[in-house]
Amino acid sequence: MDAALSPAERPAVVELLSAQKTYPNGTRALLPVDLTVREGEFVTLLGPSGCGKSTLLKMVAGLLAPSEGRLRLWRRPPGEAEAGGHRLGFVFQEATLMPWARVEANVRLPLDLAGLPRDQADARVRRALQLVGLEACARQRPRELSGGMQMRVSIARGLVTEPQLLLMDEPFGALDEITRNRLDSDLLALWQRQRLTVIFVTHSIYEAVYLSTRVLVMAARPGRVVDEVAIDEPYPRGPDFRVSTAFSRHARRLQDSLLRASGDEAGA
Repeated sequence: MDAALSPAERPAVVELLSAQKTYPNGTRALLPVDLTVREGEFVTLLGPSGCGKSTLLKMVAGLLAPSEGRLRLWRRPPGEAEAGGHRLGFVFQEATLMPWARVEANVRLPLDLAGLPRDQADARVRRALQLVGLEACARQRPRELSGGMQMRVSIARGLVTEPQLLLMDEPFGALDEITRNRLDSDLLALWQRQRLTVIFVTHSIYEAVYLSTRVLVMAARPGRVVDEVAIDEPYPRGPDFRVSTAFSRHARRLQDSLLRASGDEAGA
């Protein structure tokens, strides 16, 4: 990533072109979305349950195909992105770890499935665990770890393939506020250090403001994007930012946008 380029000048990583999703039973999960996510952005999808956040994220991941419209990753059809040397990682809402396996085996799973030689895979696992601060826990099993540490293992598993694009589906939603705030800060440090592009899903206005370069506000019935808010505040962001006037201003803007969207739904 060329830090000298403005965000608008950086290459497109994700392009959704009138992409929408209708399920076979006729449910319109997502109205047409036009979205470009550029290299190095941290874009958050914010909205209530049922607004299409996870549907949109899974379309980007290739887990769901758009009913209509197109998806391009690094200016290529999704199936060709990896051939171009590009990779994405996905972190689910729950850690989804294998309880019988040690941490290192859980993190190594994507590399085992890809058939990477064991010595290369082990080196990547060590690197991924170092990135999330869990190198000392490699031989432990998930039951020996706290909820926050289990989520760190899940993030390490998402990073072990060395992706340029990281997709995160509300990974910290089940954690207590102190742990969640700490992991948010750790994630920002990781994003900057690894020069990742991130698309992040959350219900939390405050998490969206703290993390993002840009927030897409979504509404339900049917799922759609109703607003886009730039969080044009400098990084790194720390505890002081959470209690700043700028933070409150952005949070109020997002809250108002969500309330307007809720009012639209009530009148629909």
